[in-house]
Amino acid sequence: MVDSLKKPGFDELRPGVKVPAKETLLTPRFYTTDFDEMARMDLSPNEDELLAILEEFRADYNRHHFVRDAEFEQSWNHIDGETRQVFVEFLERSCTAEFSGFLLYKELGRRLKDKNPLLAECFNLMSRDEARHAGFLNKAMSDFNLSLDLGFLTKSRKYTFFKPKFIFYATYLSEKIGYWRYITIYRHLEAHPEDRIYPIFRFFENWCQDENRHGDFFDALMRAQPDTLNDWKAKLWCRFFLLSVFATMYLNDIQRSGFYSSLGLDAREYDIHVIKKTNETAGRVFPVILDVEKPEFYDRLDVCIRNNEKLSAIASSNTPKFLQLFQKLPLYLSSGWQLLKLYFMKPIDMTAQQSLVR
Repeated sequence: MVDSLKKPGFDELRPGVKVPAKETLLTPRFYTTDFDEMARMDLSPNEDELLAILEEFRADYNRHHFVRDAEFEQSWNHIDGETRQVFVEFLERSCTAEFSGFLLYKELGRRLKDKNPLLAECFNLMSRDEARHAGFLNKAMSDFNLSLDLGFLTKSRKYTFFKPKFIFYATYLSEKIGYWRYITIYRHLEAHPEDRIYPIFRFFENWCQDENRHGDFFDALMRAQPDTLNDWKAKLWCRFFLLSVFATMYLNDIQRSGFYSSLGLDAREYDIHVIKKTNETAGRVFPVILDVEKPEFYDRLDVCIRNNEKLSAIASSNTPKFLQLFQKLPLYLSSGWQLLKLYFMKPIDMTAQQSLVR
């Protein structure tokens, strides 16, 4: 019998295997870096802390955590329509992001094995964690009669080259914002179990501790490399990566607000909470953070949301492609201007507070 709820709106590479989402500025990216530069890093300024973090990785607190239980063994056809579609999209985006981390960390572990054993082992153990996360998410997708071909994804995705210090900024923020996303959902559903539509959310409390430990590793790694934090260029880059990560999450989540509604969450309130908490956390290591308490910060992002909605409407219209470009250009310029204004908002200097703590 054909399952009419099986795959709403999804193309397949072959039966049961989803075509990966189209790559855009807002989709999770795959990274590569300068492995030789990474290998030459002097870790001695913060080696003791890195060794302590390595011991935590070796302890592998979640080695028995990602085991599906009886609650998964049922039909999920009652999750249907738009809720089913946005939930599958959430699983795919999360799986792709975790798998991206696995590939990067695994390659770093392999390349650094003989040159920087401490870093190599840390990266190998983090890749272990990310592989578990990606596999658990991909298995969850199979409950909705779909999965990702991760081997195909490895070969088909474009890889973005970042210098090591940019990898540090991006992955630190990715891990920390992942922590706040997961723990916020977990705590909400703990208080409102009637909104927990699928059992994967029960795993988020332990899961997010992996993200937190990974973020702490990059925190310690950056503090071992003073040039990533202690000059005027570092301040500019920290602002850039904070804004990039926050804007990407906000734009993605607001246009998929149906997923958060299905969990009893308001997507905008959820994102504002996660942004504020991640910004506060970043202030423990970054020399500057963004002033995300100002309503202007979200008002400008909301302009970008409205521009994206208009861009989508233009793209789906019957207007000839060459004319669409002229229709889209003012919207691109408007969003670019909003982000530029956000970048040049006066940041909050954290160096004085950090020196008091340390």
